[in-house]
Amino acid sequence: MTDARHTEGVIFNLQRYSIHDGPGIRTTVFLKGCPLRCLWCQNPESQAARAQVFFVKENCKGCGACVRACPEGAIDLVEGRSRTNRDLCTGAGKCAEVCPNEARNLMGRQITAGEVFDEVAADDIFYQRSGGGATLSGGEPLAQPEFATAVFRLCRDASIHTTLDTCGYAPWETMRRVLEHVDLVLYDFKHMDPEQHRRYTGVSNELILQNAKRIHHELGIPLLARVPVIPGYNDGLENLGATARFIATELGDSIRVHLLPYHRLGEAKHERMEQPGKSIAAQPPSEEYMEEIRQVLESFGLTVHLGG
Repeated sequence: MTDARHTEGVIFNLQRYSIHDGPGIRTTVFLKGCPLRCLWCQNPESQAARAQVFFVKENCKGCGACVRACPEGAIDLVEGRSRTNRDLCTGAGKCAEVCPNEARNLMGRQITAGEVFDEVAADDIFYQRSGGGATLSGGEPLAQPEFATAVFRLCRDASIHTTLDTCGYAPWETMRRVLEHVDLVLYDFKHMDPEQHRRYTGVSNELILQNAKRIHHELGIPLLARVPVIPGYNDGLENLGATARFIATELGDSIRVHLLPYHRLGEAKHERMEQPGKSIAAQPPSEEYMEEIRQVLESFGLTVHLGG
């Protein structure tokens, strides 16, 4: 238990009273680092393992405090506002510490599993009343397997329900060790064609689909399928029908499916990371089309919900 408490990791957010990341009221912990590079990523600040600085340009008054504080010399003043050379920035966060206008915020902090558990356990009464618990999300929690295992172990030992939100891209032995302490898996299915999956996320889906089957058939841990719907990328009815067919035939029609419509939150985050042109040009799908998709998936005998 002592070793578990002292295991260190990097998180970028801890969200209390969450209701979309598993049953009941939950605390969702967002871990840094992800092996995928989804073009539509809603949390681009989660991809890199190290801390990064968000820059809210409308808050910048051009005072220059960040320029003087940056140990890497990565910040200049351009037309009355600061600008970061991201190739030089190491995420030390000194600029965020001295900014008087909250134009700079550090996304990512080192923390121990014990510190995470203490924050999670503070709301135990809400978990008991609602059937909630703790969820590790990201990024990809399996990118920090020792830390994820330690947090889950501490929660399990305290009888707090545990949920893993994962893209499924990890070696099986890594996944299996983490899942020893998990009560529910939220599993993403992004595209069924391996080449299209590689094109849109940076990796093939073969390992992801294999791991999904092993979780269900070898470990028997409850699994909830989550399917993001990204117009122009994976929202074709042929692909979504193939997704439903895989879930129904390879995992079973008892698997619940949540359809997650694309939203544009990631666009603003790319701007704050000073990454122009990184976000995709897509509009959220209409309610009518989401309903049509639901009917397609339900035709395979699946229980389908819209949203998280």
